[in-house]
Amino acid sequence: MGTTAVPGFDTESLRRGIEGRTAAPLVSLYAPDAEVRIVDRYDQPSRPKVLHGRDEIAEMLDDVYSRDMTHRLDRCVVQGDRAAFTEECTYPDGERVLAESMLSLRDGRIVEQTTIQVWDE
Repeated sequence: MGTTAVPGFDTESLRRGIEGRTAAPLVSLYAPDAEVRIVDRYDQPSRPKVLHGRDEIAEMLDDVYSRDMTHRLDRCVVQGDRAAFTEECTYPDGERVLAESMLSLRDGRIVEQTTIQVWDE
């Protein structure tokens, strides 16, 4: 009787996706039924922005990663079916954005993500 390996979450794919100039590599990390919650100045904890499914998530990521800014994965921790990471972003004028994300994983894909983000004002 053999065992089947369950695919793990690929942190290097996450790094390449975040630090690349296109959203496609990141979109591929999400399950088709994934859900993303975003909390920030405009989308408060009592009414976060919620994106349902890979198509809505892709639309948001396409917008973010088409902007003239750099993105850097600072830290990433994976434990079982959970992961967390910090992303640092900088616009050409020096304005910075910091985002912390907590992920739930299934079969190596993101199924739930909560992101809290803040930026210079």
